[in-house]
Amino acid sequence: MRLTSIKGSFVKRFFQHTRGSWHTTLLIMFFAQSMVSVGFSSVFPFLPLYVRDLGSSTGLSVELLSGLVFSAQSVTMMLASPFWGQLADRVGRKMMVERAIFGGSVLLLIMAFVRDAEQLVLMRAIQGLITGVHSASYALVASQAPREQTGYAMGLLQVGAGAGVALGPMVGGAVADMYGYRAAFYVTSAMMFLAGLLVLVGVHEKFEPVPASKRVSFGKQWREIFSLPGVPVAYSLRFLTQLGRMTVVPLLPVFILSLMPDGARVNTFTGLVTGASSAMMTISAVGLGKLGDRIGHRKIVVACGLLAAMVYLPQGAVQAAWQLLVLQLVLGLAMGGLTPAISALLANYTPHGWEGAVYGLDSSIMSAARAVAPMVGSAIAMGISVRAAFPLSAVLFFVLTTLALTSLPRMLPAQRQESEEATPAD
Repeated sequence: MRLTSIKGSFVKRFFQHTRGSWHTTLLIMFFAQSMVSVGFSSVFPFLPLYVRDLGSSTGLSVELLSGLVFSAQSVTMMLASPFWGQLADRVGRKMMVERAIFGGSVLLLIMAFVRDAEQLVLMRAIQGLITGVHSASYALVASQAPREQTGYAMGLLQVGAGAGVALGPMVGGAVADMYGYRAAFYVTSAMMFLAGLLVLVGVHEKFEPVPASKRVSFGKQWREIFSLPGVPVAYSLRFLTQLGRMTVVPLLPVFILSLMPDGARVNTFTGLVTGASSAMMTISAVGLGKLGDRIGHRKIVVACGLLAAMVYLPQGAVQAAWQLLVLQLVLGLAMGGLTPAISALLANYTPHGWEGAVYGLDSSIMSAARAVAPMVGSAIAMGISVRAAFPLSAVLFFVLTTLALTSLPRMLPAQRQESEEATPAD
């Protein structure tokens, strides 16, 4: 009886202490990110193969529809994300997370019942208008985490996303091989619904909206964000990261199929390649995020951008599936540093209270890259070859490295202010 009482008292004190703290929000969003990513990644790597399985009702080519199924969602998300982001600063970031998760759950369930690839493209376009889970999650956590720990916080969110993406493709690949592609959408919808319940019950946001008298128009706030030192460069780095990666990702299933002529278990191996890369992202994200908090996220971006460029270059020349798997593992290490480092830079370059708008624009820029990249990849695949897409990605990451090295501020705004105050007046 006494032991039970002690345990009950400890649990009560623990929840009283952590309820509403940024650590609790981060922990819950970590699990929510993992569940959402398991769901999304169960179907994401196999969308081109699902398109081929559905077929076209209008006579459009499979290559074009495979590009559209990625681009349609990205175009609509590019348009909607900035407005959702600014709305988050006015009504609360938790509400935007719930909107994105529950809305995505319903839409992905509908995708299991489409009859042709054109209907799938339409549902993906509507999905882009409604969802945006990751940017909403980053905004929620960034609004509560101390600026000096943003690298750690963003890294942990990336771990959650990476862990889900590592597990999801392997689960989705096995389900697709055994039960068909539609079954993977059931898994996606269920995982997102459970993640939404977790956020609804577990996250307690202390939100203080900006008074109506101090609110500015959407356009004015966006202009002010882009006028801040370092922000335009950070957004450019985000665009190049997504463009370089997503030019290749939609082509991976087709490329792997060319490396496995018998086609046996191609879905499972595609899931293994995607999952292994994401697992490496998971391993590196928190460590490199914390390292960035100590030595500066600029250095992490430069090092990881260069590594990604060097790893992409030989992928187009591989002759066996296992060689691609090894190179994708190393690529995951680089991406695990790049993604949270850019998110942390955006948090450090911008003021508190603007997180929704900042990460809404971030999501819009990522979506713009994801809209362009699959079409670029499809054009290269049809005009030259699938292998030619990998050297292009290498070039893009070399450009990213050069831009980060030459244009990112070497000091954060707070550091710059301290330096100026410490300098004697002439």
